[in-house]
Amino acid sequence: MTERETDMAATQAASSSEEEAAVESGTSSASGAVEPETAEPVAAGEPEVAPADELAADEVPAEERLDGEAAAAAVAPVEPDFHDQYLRAAAELDNVRKRARRDVAAAEGRGIARLARELLPALDDFERALAAAEAQPENQDHHLTDGIRLVQARLLAALKQVGIEPVSPAGEKFDPHRHEALAQQPVDGAESGTIVEVYSNGYVYGDDLLRPAKVVVAA
Repeated sequence: MTERETDMAATQAASSSEEEAAVESGTSSASGAVEPETAEPVAAGEPEVAPADELAADEVPAEERLDGEAAAAAVAPVEPDFHDQYLRAAAELDNVRKRARRDVAAAEGRGIARLARELLPALDDFERALAAAEAQPENQDHHLTDGIRLVQARLLAALKQVGIEPVSPAGEKFDPHRHEALAQQPVDGAESGTIVEVYSNGYVYGDDLLRPAKVVVAA
């Protein structure tokens, strides 16, 4: 073999070695590539894993959750109980009406009692004038005084209609709360402390005493 042929054979061998090395390098690179990950199916009966944000919410302490709910409830407006408010307003209105009626009745009673106290002395004088007129000999038939007695009776009836009545305690035991003693004298057959004469009648307005009777009491 000549020297030229020997050089050509060496060159071909070197080229073959380089090609084989390149092929081996490409094969190793392909084998080292990362394969894409695939989701593995969940087997039946195995529990699913909750997402991370749900796990974080479950890990919040119960006290903090309760405080948050209480704060939300405090902020929310409370609807008023209109039925209860209506019942309270109706009861208050009824109390006001009752109190107004009582006040009107009391004021009316005070006015009547005041007027009666002013009229009672005139009625007493009326009675004494009639008694004196009937005691005169010329008035034995009482033609004039009978008519005046009718007027007196009508006045007393008007007072009785509003609740004012005269009281004549003759023969009763003396009561310092209801009678006014003008004199005390011994009287045959009368028990001590008994009213033997009524100088002027007393008057009552319902259960209230307008004026005590003026009397003479047996000693």
